[in-house]
Amino acid sequence: MLWIALAIAIVVLDQVSKYLIISNLSLGQQIPVISDFFNITHWKNTGAAWGILENGRIFFIPFTIVLSAILIRIHMKSDNKFLKLSLTLILGGAMGNFIDRVFRASVVDFLQFFFGSYQFPIFNIADSFVVIGTALMVCYILFMQRDIEKKEAHNREFENNEIEKKEVGES
Repeated sequence: MLWIALAIAIVVLDQVSKYLIISNLSLGQQIPVISDFFNITHWKNTGAAWGILENGRIFFIPFTIVLSAILIRIHMKSDNKFLKLSLTLILGGAMGNFIDRVFRASVVDFLQFFFGSYQFPIFNIADSFVVIGTALMVCYILFMQRDIEKKEAHNREFENNEIEKKEVGES
């Protein structure tokens, strides 16, 4: 239940922030927050990150449904809280952008950062959660999964040895 509540909170935070942007800024309008570093900018994205696959709504809607189903299945089968957290963050962010694609035909982006002369692509809160969740999942896969699998294998070996001892003692 905690995981569902967290995913819903992410979607609500994302959708409320987008509603505030749509209600208060015209498309393309910028509000400087930190000079030469951070602006709030109302932007529409019809593609994925960095505008990849522009106008790919027909692809992204079914893709998000299938990917979400896979992630939910993994979430339900796992007992690892770290993995569940990463999947929840990804799902919450994916659902936030999914809602935009279904009801607005594009994703509302508004967080704009500059690093010197480089302008990082404009993004939103849902994107942030997808990226953080993905980074956590990569950490899990690279650093934690092997240790967990070793512990599980050790526990199975221990249980099998205990069963063999019982069987030998009973005969």
